[in-house]
Amino acid sequence: MTLVTTLPAAPPQPGALPQTESRPQTGVLPQTGALPHGAGLCTCWPGATVWLTGLPSAGKTTIAEELAGRLRREHRRVEVLDGDQIRKFLSADLGFSRDDRNTNVQRIGMVAEVLARNGVLVLVPVIAPFTDSREAVRARHRATATPYLEVHVATPVEVCSVRDVKGLYARQAAGEISGLTGVDDPYEAPRAPDLRIESHTQTVRESASALHALLTERGLA
Repeated sequence: MTLVTTLPAAPPQPGALPQTESRPQTGVLPQTGALPHGAGLCTCWPGATVWLTGLPSAGKTTIAEELAGRLRREHRRVEVLDGDQIRKFLSADLGFSRDDRNTNVQRIGMVAEVLARNGVLVLVPVIAPFTDSREAVRARHRATATPYLEVHVATPVEVCSVRDVKGLYARQAAGEISGLTGVDDPYEAPRAPDLRIESHTQTVRESASALHALLTERGLA
């Protein structure tokens, strides 16, 4: 009978940093060299939630997707919680009253906090028109010491109504819908966001770069 002895791992040296797992890049796509979603992504950075609030058609989702692409190329674990998708799959039972809007924001906030607490950088391009709703999400993150950043995409309503990506402003003007945030429903802009982006004065890439710089400054990218 042959005995196999396994020696214990050497203890870490004083002052040494913990070693993160090095994952082989086996999922690299041919030709492009890109990584498929979720493959070989770095887990050595802390997670965080970045909430992009602003009026409809302000550019929140466009900026979030641009930044997400850049972060994934840097091998970060990133998720974008799109408001329309949340409404379809998680909040289909809700309307657009103040209470329902608050419930929707709290549901998104809970999902974001759980992901961020587990090392994912979560980008949330969701209007969240009311200050108290956004502060409740911030408090949820604070309770678990999970980083949370609030970004105001401060595009004026005049610009948003011209962009009108989903045709909401035209439908409101035609009397087909009511309760459009920033027009006939209130929007409470953040007084002191971590970053204010005026997307109408710069390109999408410049807006995403400004947010990337903030993440780098805070040690999150």
